[in-house]
Amino acid sequence: MTRSLKIRGAYIADIKLSLKRNGIPNQKALAAEVGLAISTVNNFLNGKPVDYASFTSICECLHVDWQDKADWGDELPITQQKSSDPEFTVATNLFEMTSGAVPLHSPFYVTRPPIEDRCTAAILQPHSLIRIKSPHHMGKTSLMDRILDLAAQQSYRTVKINFQSADEAVFADLDALLRWVCNKVSWKLQLSCIANDYWSEIFGSKDNCTAFFEEQILSTADTPLILGLDDVDRVFEHPHIAADFFGLLRAWYEESGMGEWAKLRIIIAHSTEIYIPLHSDESPFNVGLPIELSEFTCEQVQILVARHQLAWNPEQLIQLMAMVGGHPYLISLALHHIHQYQISLPEFLTIAPTEAAPYGNHLRSLWNRIKQQPALLESIQTLMQANTPVEMEPETSFQLCSMGLAVRQGNQIAPRCNLYRLYFSNRRSI
Repeated sequence: MTRSLKIRGAYIADIKLSLKRNGIPNQKALAAEVGLAISTVNNFLNGKPVDYASFTSICECLHVDWQDKADWGDELPITQQKSSDPEFTVATNLFEMTSGAVPLHSPFYVTRPPIEDRCTAAILQPHSLIRIKSPHHMGKTSLMDRILDLAAQQSYRTVKINFQSADEAVFADLDALLRWVCNKVSWKLQLSCIANDYWSEIFGSKDNCTAFFEEQILSTADTPLILGLDDVDRVFEHPHIAADFFGLLRAWYEESGMGEWAKLRIIIAHSTEIYIPLHSDESPFNVGLPIELSEFTCEQVQILVARHQLAWNPEQLIQLMAMVGGHPYLISLALHHIHQYQISLPEFLTIAPTEAAPYGNHLRSLWNRIKQQPALLESIQTLMQANTPVEMEPETSFQLCSMGLAVRQGNQIAPRCNLYRLYFSNRRSI
């Protein structure tokens, strides 16, 4: 099996542009973000081979599909290969984790009853809106993909828009954002209509967008349209347009019980809590079916342990969860590493909170985000060094919980897991 990957030549220019799209000024900043040498980042951006882990980490940071951009030569992506070799199963999991969502039909997707059943019942009914909330790496996109797949099996039209893929210029004003959404949906449905040709200067952006959807998107077929909006946190970052955009989604939801709008069903996924002013009757975040993804239970972790072919006793399960809780990404990465490299659980737990561990990139990425917000530096120290939950300013608590570093306990917050406590308690800004 290939031990390194490089960017396909046709995508090199687009990959370089993706730095600006993600607000990363240069190669040095990207190297710091992912915790790699500048030479490695330079090789990646210029289409030269780098190791698998570096390749997937950089792609994840840039929010691009690593499998789509990789130059595989004569070798298929590992998730497209077929093998009866049990080692293949675990090797596949490495790429499932680093690419973000767990692929459809993967044995490493663990259901969380009754969430999937509730979403299935909702999406098959008119006038439905599902809103999925959790910190990063908790399974929002994986769940959305399965809802959309179920809808596709019913011959519904499905479109998923990930707002992380949008250029920063898309968020310049409401008009630019709504044109982008309309064109994105039209393109994904392989329709010939273009929003720019349809837009009328007489009406405002929201009226134009609504008319375009009704006349050019919803009226073009008799089947329902399931619109999946992933990573809408990107819109939260632009308060000058956020209230109007989300108010429009609420208006569409209200209309979805009649006429052509009865075909529209919406799924929204976001990582942060809503920290922008929205009137209760103009918000899509207080209607529909709320889904908040929590950590895995002991039983769900045990399922993953078994699927990684590890014969653990209950005490070993408790020891791992004492370090990382039931965090899906952290659990999966631990199990893969333990199986793949044949190390013991005590050995893994010893290196877990260090930068030499499999969690190194993940921890450094969180630390770099904290350093960009100086007001959080003191707060993270206070939180991680405290022996009991602490009460902080509401905005600080909101930020730390949204980043996945903390969990709420009443009006107080506590570290999400011991891994974060051990790593961040003694960190200092450089």
